[in-house]
Amino acid sequence: MAQSQSHKISVTTAIIVGMNAMIGAGIFSAPSTLATTNGFVAICTYIFVIAAVWALALSISRLAYLYPQAGSFYTYAFQWGGQPAGICAISLYMLGLFIAMGLLTNIASTYLYGFFPYGSPSYIAYGLLALLAGLNIAGAELSELGQTLLIISTVFPIIATTVICFSQASLSNIHIPDTIAISDILKATKSVIFTFFGFESAASLYNVVKNPEKNVPKALSSSIIIVGILYLAFITSILLATPASLLTTQNVLLTDILQTIFPDKYYLIQMVYISLLSAIIGTLHAMLWSASALLRSTLPRIKRSWNISSLSSTTFVAATIAGAYTAIYDLDTYFSLTVVGIVSAYSLSMLTLLFIPREWKNGHNIITVAGLTAATSMMYFAIQYLVTGAA
Repeated sequence: MAQSQSHKISVTTAIIVGMNAMIGAGIFSAPSTLATTNGFVAICTYIFVIAAVWALALSISRLAYLYPQAGSFYTYAFQWGGQPAGICAISLYMLGLFIAMGLLTNIASTYLYGFFPYGSPSYIAYGLLALLAGLNIAGAELSELGQTLLIISTVFPIIATTVICFSQASLSNIHIPDTIAISDILKATKSVIFTFFGFESAASLYNVVKNPEKNVPKALSSSIIIVGILYLAFITSILLATPASLLTTQNVLLTDILQTIFPDKYYLIQMVYISLLSAIIGTLHAMLWSASALLRSTLPRIKRSWNISSLSSTTFVAATIAGAYTAIYDLDTYFSLTVVGIVSAYSLSMLTLLFIPREWKNGHNIITVAGLTAATSMMYFAIQYLVTGAA
């Protein structure tokens, strides 16, 4: 039986879910990205990734419009490759998603441990996952409220930090190299694309969004535009305000950078600290919600008798994220495995558009080919790191 419109979420909430899913990862990984590449190259990388994600989102949005059934990546890849392709796509997506959420669980527990230095961070991590799973099981109404509060507490400090950093901006802090190799821009994409993962969560929530044929594409596009602008302004302001000598280690924290630049602005550091926590927790909350919804909608499409409850799906997702948190430690391994899993799922899904003649005639496949080309380059450098260990 279809879910009544009164119990479905609005396009605004779907946009907020997508923003929360992206922003949490982005705030954390930004200093790491800046520390491992030239500042001007980092800006170029962000611009490239924003354009690539836009192409990917438009293609996935097109798929959501053409195939308005539950199941997301399984449904899309099924169209050209049948059940094997569908299972492969949804499995890769879930694998990448769980690994990414394992990383964010690690980071969240580390920051929370600063507030509650009892036991060990692992206890906090498992407790946090259990709490967020409980909130999701409690129902959509509670999740909508939580997502709205989290996005407010996250976006405002980001904007405030951006404005304050621009007040200390100096062009001398950014070195523009005489030559820029395309490979230098593309190598950093594995960490930058990580900052945008989650944009597809609106498509994963297809069954719980009002008027999904119209609102799912709108939510995908709107969340990327808003977050892309926020990221680009945020990163540029940090680079302009920060001496290059502060961005020399991959383990540098945003709060450490700001403490050095603004030693007399204690309130700013605390505001950003809270923003980091709310952003990361918001990501975990959003992706627990969308991943469990995706799992419940996909399993019956693989086999009709595979119907599971919200309790079972949410518990499974939370437990698998806990497993990823426990098993992986290296930052670049997290990034690379996430890219291989999630971007592969995107690509397998988008291949369906190439088999539709009218998509060539109406020009939509120009965007599809651009998205697939960008996805291939990002996966190449992610696989290169996994094979050789070279960043």
